[in-house]
Amino acid sequence: MKRHIPNFITLLNVLCGCIATVFAVSNKLEVAAGFVFLGIFFDFFDGLAARVLNVKSELGLQLDSLADMITSGLVPGIAMFQLLRMSYTGGWNLHVANGATESMSWELFEMPLLPFFGFIITMASAYRLAKFNLDENQVSSFIGLPTPANALLILSFPLMLIYHNNDFLNELILNQWFLIGVTLFSAFLLNAKIPLFALKFKNWSLRDNANRYIFLIVSVVFLLTMKFMAIPAILAFYVGSSVVSNISAKKEG
Repeated sequence: MKRHIPNFITLLNVLCGCIATVFAVSNKLEVAAGFVFLGIFFDFFDGLAARVLNVKSELGLQLDSLADMITSGLVPGIAMFQLLRMSYTGGWNLHVANGATESMSWELFEMPLLPFFGFIITMASAYRLAKFNLDENQVSSFIGLPTPANALLILSFPLMLIYHNNDFLNELILNQWFLIGVTLFSAFLLNAKIPLFALKFKNWSLRDNANRYIFLIVSVVFLLTMKFMAIPAILAFYVGSSVVSNISAKKEG
């Protein structure tokens, strides 16, 4: 039975992704973000459970990527679709006189094309996950930004809109060119040949895990002081510190 425990945890990630998709389509992005965060939590612990129970399998690897495709690939694409749609319409939701939310027309010639640009994130995530499954070198490190980290980045923007209530941030996040830039940069980071350290502790040694401990401490400080604005800052620090570590390792080598 124990070999099925990690797969069951992965299926909980799938469930969270499905629920998040429903809320993202309904433009309730804060709820969708909550289920994505929960799905990423399960994504972390399915691998941990597999290592602790020593029940790693090819099935688990494939299932994990399929779960990530939903939670960390499809949902961020829908979220960016909604953000681009809002930048096009100029608001969070379109409301009719009686207070009910106006339904969105799916007629081909009535729907603006710009919001569909957000699904480049989903396409880039699919490509990244397919490459990951074929790459045997991404064990202790990643090549390119992992899809869960990218999902956190994309979903941080609607959370900033809702909870920070900052006019400058609102105008920036709902700027079409900013969102297009974020989409393209996100797709690039997902598949860029940039080695990034993984948060997998083989031991608790400070010497062997110095970059991981520093990253965790900085992340906590950012979250306590910047709230949801911390997410892009943390990811920028993650990529930047990985690049610096890579350069230092090459010089020492």
